[in-house]
Amino acid sequence: MHASQGRSAGLGPALASAFAFGGSGVAAKPLIEAGLDPLHVVWLRVAGAALVMLPVVWRHRDLVRSRPVLLLGFGLLAVAGVQAFYFAAISRIPVGVALLVEYLAPALVLGWVRFVQRRPVTRRAAVGVVLAVGGLACVVEVWSGLSFDVVGLLLALGAACCQVGYFVLSDQGGADGADGADGADGVEPPHPVGVIAYGLLIGAAVLTVVAQPWGMDWSVLGGTVGMDGTDVPAWLLLVWIVLLATVIAYITGVISVRLLSPAVAGVVACLEAVIATVLAWVLLGEHLSAPQLLGGAMVLIGAFIAQSSTPRTPSGPVVQGSGAAVAEGPDSGRVVAEGELSAGRAVM
Repeated sequence: MHASQGRSAGLGPALASAFAFGGSGVAAKPLIEAGLDPLHVVWLRVAGAALVMLPVVWRHRDLVRSRPVLLLGFGLLAVAGVQAFYFAAISRIPVGVALLVEYLAPALVLGWVRFVQRRPVTRRAAVGVVLAVGGLACVVEVWSGLSFDVVGLLLALGAACCQVGYFVLSDQGGADGADGADGADGVEPPHPVGVIAYGLLIGAAVLTVVAQPWGMDWSVLGGTVGMDGTDVPAWLLLVWIVLLATVIAYITGVISVRLLSPAVAGVVACLEAVIATVLAWVLLGEHLSAPQLLGGAMVLIGAFIAQSSTPRTPSGPVVQGSGAAVAEGPDSGRVVAEGELSAGRAVM
């Protein structure tokens, strides 16, 4: 009874998180089209969220000593890398297409496991990879000679690769030198919100050097931008990106993973791409054809099958949805509720 109530309670935060993450590209694209560089928009998002999360950084300052590799990996790859590639991609291709390309991450993880680590994968996992790749072929309409911007597609693929890089880094050294798995031998697992806060802070520091925001056209934020013919205050979209699509999205994501099983959380996370596609359709006028919608469904189904089939190690994360990394302990049926790390979605 209590478990059922917990799952029901977790669906609300999970849906809220999927909606919040799914709207980030929709809110960012008008700012980019108004003249802001994609890297500057990423910096505004990450730096703004990092400022909001500073009290959490201070509260969990012990993480700097106990989990430096995990924090650096999350900040460099899951925050700075994924978001920079994603925002650069949506400046060239539709939001829905960019996000669906990122859903190749679980398939890429399985490729790493099979061909680099030389660990076996199940037939079910192979089916998931085939579905995801076949669906992507429909999304980009390969029969039309790849009519989409190739650079934009490569940038979206770069975001997926950053997610894989974070997975590999966490899998190889998730414990940062600690003996045993999290929760074993008295080793306390890192708090997920603390890791997210430090990831945002590290990502903001890196992006400050790369994006050089002092050269940004700040006047854009004081004006209005167009969303499919409707003028919207630029500052309102910035608040949307920072508070709703980042801070609230991460926090509700952590809450949902605490209350839901990994399988249910994975299904709900897949709604992020659906929400992003629908919002882009309604608010930006980015329409996808019937074959693209069918391909998108194949990508999501294949990604879910792939992520649920990924071999699980005592401290390694499992790619879930569009970059949600959930570290599994010895009891793989429990995640953050038992103290394991939920790094949240990397991206969107």
